[in-house]
Amino acid sequence: MTSSPWSGVRTRRSDLDVRRSRKAARSVNAVLAAVLDRGPVARSNVARLTGLSPASVSMAGAQLIGAGLLREAPEAADPPGIGRPHVPLEIDTERIAVVGAHIAVGSIRVGLLDLRGRVIAQRRLRHRDGSPQAILGDIAALTRELVAGHGDRRVLGLGVATGGWVDPGAGVVVEHARLGWRDVPVASRLATSTGMAVGVDSHARALLCAERWLGSHPERVRASVVHLFVGGVVDVAFGVRGRVQQGPRSAAGTVSHLPVEGSTATCPCGRVGCLEATVSSGAVAEEAHRRGLIASPAYDDLMAAADRGDPEIAAMLRARARQVGRASAVLLDLFDPDILMVTARGLAERHDCMDQLRAEVARRSLTRADPGVSVAGSSFPRSYLLVAGGAVVLERVLAAPLRVSAAVPRAS
Repeated sequence: MTSSPWSGVRTRRSDLDVRRSRKAARSVNAVLAAVLDRGPVARSNVARLTGLSPASVSMAGAQLIGAGLLREAPEAADPPGIGRPHVPLEIDTERIAVVGAHIAVGSIRVGLLDLRGRVIAQRRLRHRDGSPQAILGDIAALTRELVAGHGDRRVLGLGVATGGWVDPGAGVVVEHARLGWRDVPVASRLATSTGMAVGVDSHARALLCAERWLGSHPERVRASVVHLFVGGVVDVAFGVRGRVQQGPRSAAGTVSHLPVEGSTATCPCGRVGCLEATVSSGAVAEEAHRRGLIASPAYDDLMAAADRGDPEIAAMLRARARQVGRASAVLLDLFDPDILMVTARGLAERHDCMDQLRAEVARRSLTRADPGVSVAGSSFPRSYLLVAGGAVVLERVLAAPLRVSAAVPRAS
């Protein structure tokens, strides 16, 4: 068969369209990232920050405004002067939301978050039992309740974060030893029960993504980062050049059995001194209960005592911070990241504990003489559990804003 002389022309035009489409998508992503980092920010400054032409910035900005992701912020404009006023661009936090859910060992939290990761509304519920059916059913019910109560917003999806071994590509919790879960298809079950797009990931990886897009040190996090999560479970995420490492089995960051020098805590695995058995919230609360410092082995009770200024509880938290500092020193020397982020309730928001953690890093790290610079607490100390869940969706939205937002119908 003789090919048409026009077939090559059509192919070249098609390739040109693809290249133009990719270039336009990169422009949109760059503009959105600049406004996230610096907003409210004038279009002229966006052009300078991104290296895009003013025309490209204007076109991308108009598309993002139309999609409900950006807005013009006249309230942030400079005082009137000569020439055309420059109206800054800002993230639109009023029209769109995501749902974030966090599955902890003893409870769930479900919240509605705006595009800057700020919590609009939230619910917390203790587990009736630890089965996937009960917990996922409660998440679905709370999600429907929150969405129904904020019908003026387009909800772009539901993100779920939890501890243990999570395969985000499959949407499966492969193993969560503390809950007794194995191979639970979280994403597909919640998608069926809520009718929403659902993503799931480990809270360490999810919070790393949140720090990259919404945190206090985005440029350093995008360069290279280790994120250490200390809660009911302990795990790690690490990323380089804006990409989070998962490993071929999505198991990267498993550090629960990392040995901690000086620890005498017995781990369920049979060994002594494992990181999770030493510094997890449950381990610290149980120790405080054994010592008669709190009425029950509940971390909420421990934190309430700390907030009241109990000196023995404060000393326990500082000792825990030193143990986390020993693990942090190992991670810093192993990965040599631009920054190590630590998320731990009762640690990152307490200056005395962060001082102890950094001092331990300074004593033990072979590569870091500047832990005050290279170690930082969470950018979301009061809301990190919900931000972890929301970040699973926000990561997808912010990486492909027009494609994701266009796929979601507007609320009636």
